[in-house]
Amino acid sequence: MPYYENVFIARQEISTQQVDAIADVFSEIIKDGGGKITKRENWGLKTLAYKIKKSRKAHYILFNIDAPADVVHEMERQMGLNEDVLRHLTIRLDELSDEPSVQAQVKTNRSHEDRDSGEFKARVPEKQAPDEPAEDLSIEKSDSGPIIDPESIGTDQPSSDADILNNTTEQESGKNDPTE
Repeated sequence: MPYYENVFIARQEISTQQVDAIADVFSEIIKDGGGKITKRENWGLKTLAYKIKKSRKAHYILFNIDAPADVVHEMERQMGLNEDVLRHLTIRLDELSDEPSVQAQVKTNRSHEDRDSGEFKARVPEKQAPDEPAEDLSIEKSDSGPIIDPESIGTDQPSSDADILNNTTEQESGKNDPTE
């Protein structure tokens, strides 16, 4: 008999028990047709990449199936008729693997890490310190924001808004005309 892998996603509004009941119905279709489910994994409730039938999350279930093609087609037909199943995908395999899927391994590793640490930790990578320290600039705080001391930078830029305004008006009136 050919081997298949099937993943279906069910609406988030239904409970985990209802998802298991739906999976049991599909398992019975395979068993009644002379096939067998070699692996069944519940990946849990996951966020979808985009809305599917107005749902942002869905329950994921994986089956590894050893059954005739017509039995698998009947199961797919029943999945299409079930309103709680948002999507399903079945692919044919050369051989079945007894190892847990990558999704199940990730889920298991995360639950072990959380349980071992005793508390939930966010999985955010730590920021690395820069290789070289930044230049030391003298910065003063004011009500309008930070003012950088031009002497620490080594430029002849005006240090306040009033100086900038004075320089601008002088240039416009021609007082600082470089041709004179």
